Amino acid sequence: MTQVAPRRLDTFTLASEPGNERLALARVAGTVKDLGLSDARLERLKTAVAEATMNAIEHGNGNRPEIPVEVEVTQDGDEVIVALSDQGGHPDTSTHEVPDLVRKLDGDQSPRGWGLFLIRNMVDAMDVTTDGQLVTLLVRANRQHQELAAYGLSEHYREIFELTRLDEAITIYDNEESALNGAAR
Repeated sequence: MTQVAPRRLDTFTLASEPGNERLALARVAGTVKDLGLSDARLERLKTAVAEATMNAIEHGNGNRPEIPVEVEVTQDGDEVIVALSDQGGHPDTSTHEVPDLVRKLDGDQSPRGWGLFLIRNMVDAMDVTTDGQLVTLLVRANRQHQELAAYGLSEHYREIFELTRLDEAITIYDNEESALNGAAR
């Protein structure tokens, strides 16, 4: 059986300025729009790209416009791969605390720190690599349909999911039966 090599769809750079994440998500969305991703998957990919770009701009390149964020979009079979690179050096993602919504609301955890969590939960895989200088975040969006679901949330927590955009990564249902029915589709 012949294996097809990954196909580069687009490559571009952005200045490390807050707000340029919108340019990245728009360009990636335009690049992959005809590849068969469902609307929900495309929205999740856009959110993951925006979050990853914001992390690269802020944490990797220190909001220094002269240091670009590099973006490459490829297709490998059913996978759409978005690789974002910055000049961040040695990231240690193992020490990042998993966001705990209740602890954040109680003030026991910083209100920040949702980026990697959102990225991980919006796409099928996320890999962070470094060569000592260059940090590459690899976001994979598979065209297979695997969804996260939650049910039984109070109105208060529904609002929090909307404010933090967790509702884009996790479909919210009223009860267990509707969640199971939704997952079966």
